[in-house]
Amino acid sequence: MVKHGTAQSHSGGARSSAARSIASSASFFQLTENTVVPTVWKNQNNFTITRLQSPVGLADRIAKQSAVKALLVSVCLRSLPLGRFYIWTGNKQLPTSYVPAFRSNVIDFDVGLRCWAGSAFDYVHYHAPRKSLDEIAEDWQHGPISDYRQAVIEDDLVLAQMTRNILPSITVEDGPCSLVLDQFQLILGAHLVQRYGGITKIERPAGHGLATWQKRRALELLRENLNGNIRLSDLANECGLSVSHFARSFKTVFGISSHQWLIRLRIDRAKDLLSEAQLPLIDVAAQSGFGDQAAFTRTFHRVVGASPGRWRREHQAR
Repeated sequence: MVKHGTAQSHSGGARSSAARSIASSASFFQLTENTVVPTVWKNQNNFTITRLQSPVGLADRIAKQSAVKALLVSVCLRSLPLGRFYIWTGNKQLPTSYVPAFRSNVIDFDVGLRCWAGSAFDYVHYHAPRKSLDEIAEDWQHGPISDYRQAVIEDDLVLAQMTRNILPSITVEDGPCSLVLDQFQLILGAHLVQRYGGITKIERPAGHGLATWQKRRALELLRENLNGNIRLSDLANECGLSVSHFARSFKTVFGISSHQWLIRLRIDRAKDLLSEAQLPLIDVAAQSGFGDQAAFTRTFHRVVGASPGRWRREHQAR
C-alpha cells in the first residue's frame, strides 16, 4: 500500500488551546493487488479527508467505525458497475445500482456501516464529527441536529464540486495546509447541516467584523506562521470567537478568507526577497512559507501573472 499526500494541522506559534488537540488530516492511500486491507477501518475524533484508490476492489467487506459520533461522507471518483458495490447498515443491505462518478453517500457511523466494492474504485471519504457540525449549527442560531438524512448514490452537485476543488491538494506530496483543511471543514459542515440536517434556511447573524485588537492579533499570527502551520481555531481562540464566527467576520473585514490572506502575505514576502537578494528560488520559496519550489512557482504565477524568475528580472532591471 502506498500512502502519501498526508497533512496534519499543527499549532504553529499560537499558544495552546483545547481545540488544538483535534487535528484535521488528509491522506491518499493507493492500494495494490497485494495490499492486505483491514476488515475494520476506524476513524479517530478528528475531521479527516481520505482518498482510497484500488485497481482490484476488495476481497471482503469493510466495517467503517468512528471513535466519536460522526458522519461518513463518501464521493466516488470512478464509476462502479452494477452489482459491484454494496452497503450494509446493521444487517440490512441498502439498495444500490450502477454508481456514476461523483455520486455521494452520507451515512451516520452509528448505524453500523459496512461496504464492499468488487472492482477497481477511487473514493474520497470525509469523516465529519457531529460535535463540529453541532457547533456550526449553534453558531448559525440552530440547536444540535439529532438526525441527518441518509443518502446513497446521491447526486449532490455541491459536494461533487467541493471534492473536485480539494482533490489536487490532497493528491500532492505535502497535502493542504492547516488553514485549508479547517476552512474546507467549515464549508463542508455548513453544507451537511443544511442539505442533510433538515435545516431549510439558515439565518446568518449580522456580520460585525472584528475589533481593532482582533484584526491586529489575527494578522500577527498569520505573519508569524507563513508556513500555514496554524489552525483556524487558534486564530478564533485568540480573538475570543467561535471558529465559524471568526471565519465569517474575517471575510467581512478583509474581503477574503484567512488562508487567502496568508497567500497574499507569502507573495509579498517572496517579492521582498526577490527584489533585495540573489537567493536561489528554492530558498525564496522556503523563506516565504511554501513547502517546495514547485508550489511556490505555481502559486506565484497564478497570483502575480508571471513566474518568480521573470518577475525578478523585470523588477531588478528597473
